[in-house]
Amino acid sequence: MATKTKQLTLFGFFALTASMVLDVYEYPTFATSQLNLIFFLIVGGLLWFFPAALCSAEMATIPEWEKGGVFTWVSETLGEGFGFMAIFFQWFQITVGFVTMIYFMISALSNVLSWSALDSNPILKTLAVLVIFWLVTLTQLGGTGFTDKLVKFTFALGIVLPAVILLALCVAYVLGGNPLQFTGVGARVIPDFRQAATLVVFVSFILSYMGVEASATYSNELKNVQRNYPIAMLMLVIFAIVINSIGGLSVGAIIPVKDLSLSGGVLQAFEKYLAHFGLESQVLLKVFSVLIALGILGEVTSWVVGPARGLFMAAQKGLLPPIFRKTNQANVPVPIVLLQGGIVSIWVIVLTLFGGGNNLSFQVALSLTATIYDMMYLIFFIAYLVLVHKMPTLKGDYQVFGGKIGKTLIASSGIICSLVVLGISFVVPSAIAKNEGTTYQVMLVTGFLLTMALPVAIYQLNDKTKHKVIHKPLHLVADEVNVFVHPKARGEHRIVADEERN
Repeated sequence: MATKTKQLTLFGFFALTASMVLDVYEYPTFATSQLNLIFFLIVGGLLWFFPAALCSAEMATIPEWEKGGVFTWVSETLGEGFGFMAIFFQWFQITVGFVTMIYFMISALSNVLSWSALDSNPILKTLAVLVIFWLVTLTQLGGTGFTDKLVKFTFALGIVLPAVILLALCVAYVLGGNPLQFTGVGARVIPDFRQAATLVVFVSFILSYMGVEASATYSNELKNVQRNYPIAMLMLVIFAIVINSIGGLSVGAIIPVKDLSLSGGVLQAFEKYLAHFGLESQVLLKVFSVLIALGILGEVTSWVVGPARGLFMAAQKGLLPPIFRKTNQANVPVPIVLLQGGIVSIWVIVLTLFGGGNNLSFQVALSLTATIYDMMYLIFFIAYLVLVHKMPTLKGDYQVFGGKIGKTLIASSGIICSLVVLGISFVVPSAIAKNEGTTYQVMLVTGFLLTMALPVAIYQLNDKTKHKVIHKPLHLVADEVNVFVHPKARGEHRIVADEERN
C-alpha cells in the first residue's frame, strides 16, 4: 500500500480547522451571558473541545478508518446500527443549523434593503429563508467545483473582516472609558450556578466548537502528526476562546441583554458603535450588512453537500433505500440533497411561521441543533472508550497522551460535558420571555424525540441484506436528474445510466 503524502503544515491544518468552527453569528448568543461567557468558553474549550479533537485524531489515523468519519469509527466499535445513528445525527443537525444560519443572513439583508418586515414578518421571513436555501441548494447539484473558491472569498470578506472591524470599534470604545452594559451576575466571570437559566447559554458555546471531528480526517496528511496535531488543537482552543470571548464581549459591552436580538445582535452592535463615534452612516451599515450576508452565504454553501456525502456512505452499505445510493455525474448524491432540502423546508415553516417570534424560533433552532449534534458526540466518545478498552491492538498514527488512563479521563470529560449540555438544553433560556417558556420546551422536546426515533426506525425497517457493500455509486439516468442539475453542469457532464457506466 502506498504511503500517503504528508502535505499539510501545522499552520495549514490550523487554518482549515479554524474555518470549520468559528462563526461570527454566534456572538449575540454568547453576549447574553455577559462576562460569564469567558468562563463558559474556557470550560467548554478545555473539557469538551480539546477531548473531541484528540479522540477524533486517534480514530481518524487508524489504518482503513480514514474514510467515512464517525460512520466508520462508530460502526467498527459499536456496530453498524450505532454507526448509522451517529452519521444520521451529524447530517440531520445541519438541517436545523441551516435555519439559524439563514436567520442571521435575513437580518443582514433586511438592513441592506431597508425592509424591516423581511426579518419581523413571519410569512415574509419564511419565504425568504426558503428562497435563499433552495437557490443555494440547486446551484450545488452541478458539483462543488466552485465552492472552495467561494468559501475562501466569503470567509475572508464576510467573516474575518466584519469580526476585525467590530473588535476594533469595541477596543476604541473601552479605551475611551465608556460605560459597559454588564450588570448583576453577568458583571463577573464566574456565573451564578444557583440560577439554571444562566447555564443554558453553555449550550451555544459547545455548539460553537462542534464540527472539529470533520478536520480529523485530514490528520493523515499532516506532517509530523504526533507532534503537530495536539499543537494545532491547543492553538485552536486558545484562539477560539480568545476570538469568541472578544466577539461576544464586543456585542454585550454596548447592547443590554434585554434589547439584544439573537439573530441581529452583531448589526445592532455595529450600528451602536458607529453612533457613539459620530460615524452614523446608513451606507457603512449597509456595507457591513452585505459583508455579513456574504459570510453566511459561503457557510451555507459549504454545508449543503458535505454532510450529505457522509450519509451517502451509509447508503452505499445498504442502510438506506436504493434511491439514496444514486448520484449524478458530478458525484452529488442528489436524492439525499433533495431530501435534506425538504427537511430544511419543514423546519423553516415550523420554526419561523409557528415559532412565536424571532428570539424564540432562533433559540429553539439553536438548541435543537446542539442536542442533535450532542447525541452524535455521546455515541462518538463511547465508541472511543470501546476502542481503548476492547480493541487495544488497533493503533493510529496519532495517540492521545496519557496511556489508557489518560485516554479514559479525556473521553470521560467529553461524555460528562455532553450530558450536561443535553440536560441544560431543555431549560428555558433567560432570553426567552416567560410566557413563551412552555412553547419553547414543547417545540424542543417534540423535535428532539422525533429526531431520536428516526434513525432507529429507518435502520430497523430498511432491508439491509441485499447490499452490504456497494463499491460503485449508482448513477441517476438523465430523466431522473436533468431537471435538478444546474444549467452549467448540464453542459459539462453527461448523465449516464449505471449499466452504461459499468
